Amino acid sequence: MNVAYWIVGGVLAVFYLYSGGTKVVQSKEKLRPMMGWIDTVPMSFVRGIGGLEVLGAFGLILPPLTGIAPVLALLAAVGLALVQVGGLALHISRREFQVIGLNIFLLVLACVAAWLATTWL
Repeated sequence: MNVAYWIVGGVLAVFYLYSGGTKVVQSKEKLRPMMGWIDTVPMSFVRGIGGLEVLGAFGLILPPLTGIAPVLALLAAVGLALVQVGGLALHISRREFQVIGLNIFLLVLACVAAWLATTWL
């Protein structure tokens, strides 16, 4: 189960470091082509989501790697799953059904990571 966690957690961490980092540092104009919803929410909200994604990525990797409070990996995975639930809700409310596939995939991966993280409890 440890190998499976590191594969799933690593994939999620890389994705969320990129995705969250992009939301944190890029301007609204640069984000607009990738995110059609960006004009419907305040930029501080976008930055907040990006910050949560980056923290979640670190939470997936650092606690199990260091052995310090490994329960945080479980909490990070659950938090990232909740981010995807919010993303699904946003896309469904905007009738953007063609883009929810990625949200569903990431939600499933986050749930699998949460289940696999229970090995450290």
